[in-house]
Amino acid sequence: MAMTGVLRPGFVQIRVMEMEPCLKHYRDLLGLVEVSREEGDKRVFLKAFDEFDRHSIILRQADEPGMDVMGFKVDSPETLADIKAKLIGEGIKVEDIPAGEQPGLGPRIRFVAPTGHHFDFYAEIEASDIGPMTKNPEIWHEPPRGMAAIRFDHCLLYGGDIDGTANIFRNLLNFRTTEIVYDEENKMTIAIFLTCSTKAHDVALVRHEADNKFHHCSFLVEDWNAIGHAADLMARYNVSVDIGPTRHGITRGQTIYFWDPSGNRNEVFAGGYSFYPDHPTRTWTADQTGKAIFYYEKELNETFLPVVT
Repeated sequence: MAMTGVLRPGFVQIRVMEMEPCLKHYRDLLGLVEVSREEGDKRVFLKAFDEFDRHSIILRQADEPGMDVMGFKVDSPETLADIKAKLIGEGIKVEDIPAGEQPGLGPRIRFVAPTGHHFDFYAEIEASDIGPMTKNPEIWHEPPRGMAAIRFDHCLLYGGDIDGTANIFRNLLNFRTTEIVYDEENKMTIAIFLTCSTKAHDVALVRHEADNKFHHCSFLVEDWNAIGHAADLMARYNVSVDIGPTRHGITRGQTIYFWDPSGNRNEVFAGGYSFYPDHPTRTWTADQTGKAIFYYEKELNETFLPVVT
């Protein structure tokens, strides 16, 4: 797949109720690097060790957990202008957010999807002072902490009109559908997995009675051994675990799901297949949802689908 247009997920801003316990969770356990705190701002900016951009995770202190916004990096200001024109042309309201609203981040555009989620797109962000080396590069500057998260990978979001949101991503933003879960009895798609890259998904949507719900943000780790190491850390430090270690049928990724101290679900994820534009969409039927989500257990637990923030 030619890497043009929308390049990748760039950042997610997550609401947390107590900053210091959550900062310890994301920085010391997940292994993110604290980049900055802005005076008078209730936000902390972090990044994973293998990301070139200044930051990718923003924690904002608030009264309730959840996600404020998910941002995507595009390849140029011209692409950003083109996306804005396409959205406006379809009658979608677009908000301009000036450079500097997040430190180091250039101007961006925002729209609210039919599922109620806020999505930002931007072309410019400062490079990290401690991004991956590029000359005679070592594998990292310092040994990563904790679970050694490599990058912010994707989000899974819940809302009502997932078809409308998916159509915007496919028709206006050139995302492709990698997998769906389809209810044949009711002739309805109940989950959609979308990619703008060669990954199995960059954002996923699940049909839900309430809009603007946040299921999880995911962090890539290296392999099964890293998944096991993450599980050891969760056991040692009494992190609340949803399920895992296990494997998905959808995407074929290896996974553990767990909660931050405010109740936002996180995932550490390894593996998964590569996707190219000529690949067909994989389809799971609703009666196989258990195996699709948890390939080994072949059934869902009590918390995975209903618990969101």
